[in-house]
Amino acid sequence: MIPHRPIHDWPDHERPRERLLELGAARLSDAELLALLLVTGTRGRSAVDVARELLADCGDLRGTLGRARSELPAGLGIGAAKWATLQAAAEIGRRAQAGALRRGAAIAAPGDVQRALRARLRDAESEVFVALFLDARHQVICIQDLFHGSLTGAAVYVGEVVKRALKLGAAALVVAHNHPSGVAEPSAADRELTERLRQALALVEIRLLDHVVVGDASSVSFAERGWL
Repeated sequence: MIPHRPIHDWPDHERPRERLLELGAARLSDAELLALLLVTGTRGRSAVDVARELLADCGDLRGTLGRARSELPAGLGIGAAKWATLQAAAEIGRRAQAGALRRGAAIAAPGDVQRALRARLRDAESEVFVALFLDARHQVICIQDLFHGSLTGAAVYVGEVVKRALKLGAAALVVAHNHPSGVAEPSAADRELTERLRQALALVEIRLLDHVVVGDASSVSFAERGWL
């Protein structure tokens, strides 16, 4: 059995913090990045060892950060403080990706909006329908979760979407929802809803620019498909 060595006894070129400072964060493994958040390990395990065991049990970084504290494997020393640090890191990542949706930001590249919507929606446990409200220059007014549903769907009321758009003085909208199944392909019901919403908004001279359906690892844009 190889004796345990605390990280402070490792050579500098093997320590995660020193490697990050010398090489940059992108060069570190998932286990090394996770170890930097955990800071310390447990008796007989370094922080890197604990990180590797977490990743092996949870599948990957996303699975690890998405676990409830009660769902994490026992015996790895993940108490309230370390779990809170992991959750803070996950939320920082989501907010950084959602920066394209901040108030006053101009929508330039559709891909930026899709990435931000994926970050916002892909980990939701039930279906959520959101609307991104834009002014006449396609600058963000706000983004709002309008309807929440179940694992299989959410009831979307077209009249309420139009009413909210008028109240906010929006000139255009991008709407999105997630598929908790993980499959991003739009259903026939999604397409029918999108057409009804487009027609209702057009009556009050508001454009529906896109409808993005978010899955586990991808998203589908109605505009890119030529459906809007």
